[in-house]
Amino acid sequence: MASLTEKYRPKTLDAVRGNDKAISTFLEWASRWNPQSPAVVLHGSPGIGKTSAAHALASDMGWDVIELNASDQRTAKIINRIARNAANTGTISGGSSGQKLVILDEADNLHGTYDRGGAAALTKLIKESSQPIVLIANDYYNMSRGLRNVCEAIRFNDISSRSILPILHDICRSETISPETGALELIAEKNSGDLRGAINDLQATVSTDGSLAQKNIVTSSRNREENIFDFLNNLFKNLEPRDALISSYDVNETPDNLLSWIDENVPKDFDSSELSRAYAHLSRAETWLTRTRTTQNYSYWRYARDIMVAGVAASRNPSPKGGWTRYGPPRYWQRLGASRGSRDLRDTVAKSISKMSGISVGTSRIEIMPLLKTMVQNCKNRLLTIHVAAAYELELDTISYLTGSGKTTKKVKEILDEATTLRDSENHVENSSPDVFPSPQDSSHIENSEPSPDEQPSQSDLSNFL
Repeated sequence: MASLTEKYRPKTLDAVRGNDKAISTFLEWASRWNPQSPAVVLHGSPGIGKTSAAHALASDMGWDVIELNASDQRTAKIINRIARNAANTGTISGGSSGQKLVILDEADNLHGTYDRGGAAALTKLIKESSQPIVLIANDYYNMSRGLRNVCEAIRFNDISSRSILPILHDICRSETISPETGALELIAEKNSGDLRGAINDLQATVSTDGSLAQKNIVTSSRNREENIFDFLNNLFKNLEPRDALISSYDVNETPDNLLSWIDENVPKDFDSSELSRAYAHLSRAETWLTRTRTTQNYSYWRYARDIMVAGVAASRNPSPKGGWTRYGPPRYWQRLGASRGSRDLRDTVAKSISKMSGISVGTSRIEIMPLLKTMVQNCKNRLLTIHVAAAYELELDTISYLTGSGKTTKKVKEILDEATTLRDSENHVENSSPDVFPSPQDSSHIENSEPSPDEQPSQSDLSNFL
């Protein structure tokens, strides 16, 4: 299956969903463009259709496209070469007007020494170009002041989940995908604002038989800086080590999460020899991650990232890799999600034990709970379970967890009722018992009194306390 984001990329501006006002302003800029017009910068969150709108505009206007993205070097030399190419107004790929639309993606992310002189050269290109220029930026104010001053800004707003949902339905109909009730809604809600992310999640989650189960949708928050699927595709197939490392800085994943993504998906593209080398680098990266967790020195993270990203890119054989690969989130994340309820109950019981026993939650969970579970689950006399539930003030769900029943049964309800009765009776006895140490006013009448002979304790009575 080809990449759905590319397959369903809008071919005309009319097909671009959402941001009607921005699209109208963009079309107006193109309609009145002349060599003295400023460049335009489309800015807003990733995945909302800025680059797609630029390509769609070129199609509508009959303009050829010259594109420079963040994976290319964008030095002054490269940009000046683009300027020379753009100055040649002859068409190459079928544009009818002779104009060429120059598109520069991630204009807010011109790297320091890597793109040396790029920002200044780009500013000069915009001032002198005889061709329309569109810049794409996520953070408008992260662009240099010089670039902002020579551009007309058009803001693209995030796309709401209500606007994303019909697009997902259209794709499912076209691809004969059968989504489970609520699955598309969950994807749309999770990716609210990020249409590209929603389509990528749809493609990554659908099964080979065309079904789409809600339980397979990972609900962790998405990286909005750089799509993790695009990064993996570039890492495994074409990026050189240095380029891969630079690209990884735009992925908003901690090194431990990034290692999990790479570890899960690298076997899908690498053969045995490549895989062996890649896993050797991942193993070394894991050593640095362990050192980070042990020392809490997070400066070690950079070593882990360098080794895992550049190492995997260097492990790739020279032969080119093509085609589309179905990448997916780490499977153990799904297992963690499935066990989340059980872990929450475990922690609730541990907190109850900690509160009632005066020990730490960690000690309760590691040292006390395993013993209690063994005793409760192997003791036929449920009186022990009742006393445990009463002592630690457990409720229905936590009693179910401790007994291993996994659900609220009639027996569990009876245990809770008897534990509640036992706890209430103990509280009643405690509240109604006389003070062990009487108050001064209550004992004033005996301060100077001597016990009567009948009240003198006998030797046998004393011996009982010795």
